Amino acid sequence: MTRPDDPLIELRTRLTEVSDLERLGLLLAWDQEIVMPPAGAEWRASQRATLERLTHERFTDDRIGELLEAATPATPLDEDLIRVTRRDYDKARRVPAELVADLVHAAATAREAWARAREDSDFALLEPHLRRNVELRRRYVACFPEARRPYDALLDDYEPGMRTGEVEDVLGRLRDGLVPLVAAAGDGVGDDAIVRGGPFPADAQRRLVEAVLRQAGVDDQRWRLDVALHPFQATISPGDLRLTTRYVEDDLDSLFGTLHEFGHGLYEANIDPELARSPLAGGASSAVHESQSRLWENMVGRSAGFWRWCFPHLQAAFPERFAGRSWPEVHRAVNAVKPTLIRVSADEVTYGLHVVLRFELELALFEGDLAVADLPAAWRERMRAYLGLEVPDDAHGVLQDIHWAEGLFGYFPTYALGNVIAGQLWARITADLPDLDERLARGDFTTLTAWLAEHVHRHGRRLEPQELVARAAGGPLDPRPYLEYVRAKVAGASARLIA
Repeated sequence: MTRPDDPLIELRTRLTEVSDLERLGLLLAWDQEIVMPPAGAEWRASQRATLERLTHERFTDDRIGELLEAATPATPLDEDLIRVTRRDYDKARRVPAELVADLVHAAATAREAWARAREDSDFALLEPHLRRNVELRRRYVACFPEARRPYDALLDDYEPGMRTGEVEDVLGRLRDGLVPLVAAAGDGVGDDAIVRGGPFPADAQRRLVEAVLRQAGVDDQRWRLDVALHPFQATISPGDLRLTTRYVEDDLDSLFGTLHEFGHGLYEANIDPELARSPLAGGASSAVHESQSRLWENMVGRSAGFWRWCFPHLQAAFPERFAGRSWPEVHRAVNAVKPTLIRVSADEVTYGLHVVLRFELELALFEGDLAVADLPAAWRERMRAYLGLEVPDDAHGVLQDIHWAEGLFGYFPTYALGNVIAGQLWARITADLPDLDERLARGDFTTLTAWLAEHVHRHGRRLEPQELVARAAGGPLDPRPYLEYVRAKVAGASARLIA
């Protein structure tokens, strides 16, 4: 029983206000990407910086610290709330509010520069903004002098408790397993021409995407779907889940990109409502979040069961293109292995190497082994070494992603770590649900979503990432299940070619 003057009540009230401010900041960011006129960029940068500074000041107020010391937890949920809040509070207190505002302003400004640079394929347009982002992030790293390596402080924002050496180990084993696999595939395994080259009109793609989302449980009461230059997902509240996608008439990548963002949104939608408007109302880590998006994009979206169900919807959207075709043809095409310059278009086998490349460049930037000006050349060198590809211009190389323009250093490795976790989860899921492929073929997604909600989603941040992975997947972070999964995929594609 809590009293009106109980410190725990005041703590919860203050944390609710902070959560509301954070979600308003996310709403401003969504608006900037989706509907804001370009001329509003500089004003929006200032608005977001102001709101971020106020949120930071509200959360790092001395009173929060006093309440954390005085509050007595009455339930295990209270214990988790205090533990996670104390961790976030202690970390946030290290960072001056002025630096927080500078980081947000620089990222919002650089985002517009990135859009121009990518359109013109000219790294020089982004370079000064990127130097500014790196300089500010180095100031941020300096707030954590106990970090053994500079990248530790950046990584910890996305993977609480994880250290750079751990990521090097896991991604090093992933890289060493993927490079020979890609080399053996040569120019590629399988023919994806049926889903490439277009034309795939955007309106027809939209109809297909919406049909898939409806079957997966997306409704107009809680969800919306919009178009963005770089797709993302934003959770404004448990009743306001926003997905974005991108339609390119040369391919059907919009389907897989939308499934990716749906995986993120589903995670947020299934977090225990008791955790709403608190520090516990989010994913355990970025890698755990990415495991959900990669699982839906690839392990579901490229499965035989999914295409047995989805193929009639594909034919309805593109009747001329797929007349006389069969679902196995499409299934083979979407599982082809072909090295590509663009990360978001990469197949399951080569994707991890795109991420390892970015992680290694980030690490070199912050450990003093690489200058911002040298990023394009370093990018080209690793793309040649890992995927055997020549980068023709900046737009197809260092400028293809928005993350560095937004100052998100430390985030990229979570994509590959997410693949690793997805591999572990998929091995457990298919063991627990041996008839899953047949269920997907019937359009039954509910069994899978229920498994994920129970074992992953509902916990929010109550479990540490390592504990969540150990519980749900049955062991610590391990790339072997994912490597076994993609090796089987390559072997299957090669066998079909021989046959």
